[in-house]
Amino acid sequence: MVRWFIRLTLLGYFGIFLLLTASLAYHWAAFRQPPLQPIAFPHTVHAGRLGLACTFCHVDAARSPQAGVPPVEKCLSCHRSIALDNPEVQKLHQHSTQQEPILWNRVHTLPDHVHFTHKRHIKAGIDCSACHGAIAGMIRVRQVRTLEMGWCVTCHRFKGAPTDCATCHK
Repeated sequence: MVRWFIRLTLLGYFGIFLLLTASLAYHWAAFRQPPLQPIAFPHTVHAGRLGLACTFCHVDAARSPQAGVPPVEKCLSCHRSIALDNPEVQKLHQHSTQQEPILWNRVHTLPDHVHFTHKRHIKAGIDCSACHGAIAGMIRVRQVRTLEMGWCVTCHRFKGAPTDCATCHK
């Protein structure tokens, strides 16, 4: 009887170890592998060299839960006359001509049970890089923070923001 208990206990520990290892491997891969995008948008140029604010393109961030992505027309407000020979800019024109939205691949995702709003964080003066990292220096945008509950709660405590469950959970 004792042998079976020890075997089951060891099997349980091994199972927990496997789950933790798989979880860490999943998260590590998510951080290491930025998704390919339909248009290689150079944040290094727009946010980096030109110094455009995140909210110049992601205008919904200041007024809604999602930051959103700009419509093609926002990009063309400059690129009707700038860098027309650039293949990525030509893709923008093609999307505009065909009246097709650009189907960007999501980089940052939260579980459905989490309610997050960019609007509140922007109003609180939180810089986008606090959660998204140094986007202006990234060739391809990738997730650099876990965005897991413990990480968020630590920030909330440090900033004196609410930590009750209903603040973030639906």
